Amino acid sequence: MVLTDNLDIEKELLAGISLNDIRCFEKLHGLYSNILFKFVNNFIHSPEDSEEIVQEVFLILWKNRESLVNIDYPKGYIYTIARNKTYDYLAKVAKDAKMRQALWANMKMAECEVEDVLNAKESALLINKAVQLLSKQKQVIFNLSRFEHKSHDEISEILGLSKSRVKNVIVEVMKHIRFYLQNTALLIFILGLFK
Repeated sequence: MVLTDNLDIEKELLAGISLNDIRCFEKLHGLYSNILFKFVNNFIHSPEDSEEIVQEVFLILWKNRESLVNIDYPKGYIYTIARNKTYDYLAKVAKDAKMRQALWANMKMAECEVEDVLNAKESALLINKAVQLLSKQKQVIFNLSRFEHKSHDEISEILGLSKSRVKNVIVEVMKHIRFYLQNTALLIFILGLFK
């Protein structure tokens, strides 16, 4: 099911949940579970732990259902719970060497996930910052490839570069973005230590 931007429907669902309506709870779960999973997993790169955090979010919603009728902005409220649970998890990882190793292993295995991160709104600013650190030529190639959806052949023709050079630059840029995102995740861990 697609996440709705209809504030009234979301508020009606919360009002129903506050009255113990399990159908409203199931509808809200259907609206948010997948998108919250992607949101959390973009930070922690562990599907199992991401699923657990999402379940915790819905458990919190159910436990606090009587107060849901007072929520003016349901999407923001739900994302705030998910964000806080994710930060709690990252702070715990930062203090536990075994968890840190497992998380880094998950991040290294998730080479293909960079494509998913590129499409996530939550990561757009970080990716833009990473791209701004590149040379102008690499920025142009990246933009032609990702935002204008040009093929390697088309980029090669536009810029007068060999197709293999275009391909190599795109690989380099993806590695750079992955490295930048991983270092940003490490910074989040470190900041979690001082909470």
